[in-house]
This record gives sequence, C-alpha cells and structure tokens, in this order.
Amino acid sequence: MWKVVLAAGVIWLFWKLWHGNTRPPGTPIPPPPRPMSESEAQARALLGVDADANEKQVRAAHRRLVTAVHPDKGGSEELTRQINAARDTLLRRND
Repeated sequence: MWKVVLAAGVIWLFWKLWHGNTRPPGTPIPPPPRPMSESEAQARALLGVDADANEKQVRAAHRRLVTAVHPDKGGSEELTRQINAARDTLLRRND
C-alpha cells in the first residue's frame, strides 16, 4: 500500500514540476495586494469608509460629504478639495 501512495506522490510531484500552475492558459495573474499607505488611511478616515470599501461605497460617501460642505451651500472650498482628493486616492487604489 505504501508503494502506491509513494508512487502517486512522485507522479503528482513530476506533474506539478512539468505543468507549473494549474490556471488555464491566457488567464491573467492577479497582482499582489498593495499595502495601504498613510494617505490612503487618511482618505478613508476623511470619507468614513472601511478598508474593504468598494468603488460604489467610496462614491456614495464622497457624494454625501460633498453635498454637505460644497462652497455653493456655504461650505469650504478647501474641505471640498480635500474630499475630492480623498475620493481620487481611494478610486486610484481600486484600479
């Protein structure tokens, strides 16, 4: 019995060495996750979104904040600029 298990292990090892990974041909290799920079952490804190927020959640948080602090409604241009920069930083990360 142990000879069969040993033979199967050797066959599997040669198969992996010969064929490499088992992804279908033409499938792109996903990039490794990038560590979150300090500016991304600040952007998330400003918009009030979690680290795993998707594009839709980032855009919704941006829309909610900008409508509250927009200069046309008596808000600050600088704060609006910071909120827009935070949105751009987080959307750029999702690309």
